[in-house]
Amino acid sequence: MLLAAWRRGDRSARDRLFDILYGALTQSAAAMLRGERNVSLSVGDLVHETILKLIVLEQIDWQDRAHFMALTSVMMRRALVEHVRAKSRNKRQHQKVELRTNIPDVGNADLEEVNEALERLAKIDRERADIVEMRYFGGMEIADIAVVLELSESTVKRRWQAARLWLYEALQPQHG
Repeated sequence: MLLAAWRRGDRSARDRLFDILYGALTQSAAAMLRGERNVSLSVGDLVHETILKLIVLEQIDWQDRAHFMALTSVMMRRALVEHVRAKSRNKRQHQKVELRTNIPDVGNADLEEVNEALERLAKIDRERADIVEMRYFGGMEIADIAVVLELSESTVKRRWQAARLWLYEALQPQHG
């Protein structure tokens, strides 16, 4: 109801929605930043950057909470990547930012490498890239992703596993 009201231009509905979902957004941001070194964004900063990105979007056909959270995961990843890129442009700072991948045998990976791999995956299979973005960056549950993508939970699980395997291969050091 609040999503529909926001879509119609009701800013107070938008503000109430963010008040209600602030906890979920904070959990997603905390999960994304957990274990990150050399990232000066706090959980609150990442949430606020994400909210600012969402506010400027117009004419979004919000369908439900799951769709909203899926879009939030996209915006949160973009905010983090933009932060890392801006920081890397600062010539005084030459440290890599690592992202905890939760992918077996990969360990932590450079955020830029993960982002580039995810962009390559999106060119091959947009849906699997979306699953990674929602699951890993957005912290969404398989059931919610299934709702957003209109797939069965078992299909989402299989595609999540395939995407993780693809990322594992893509993030391996190239020997040659």
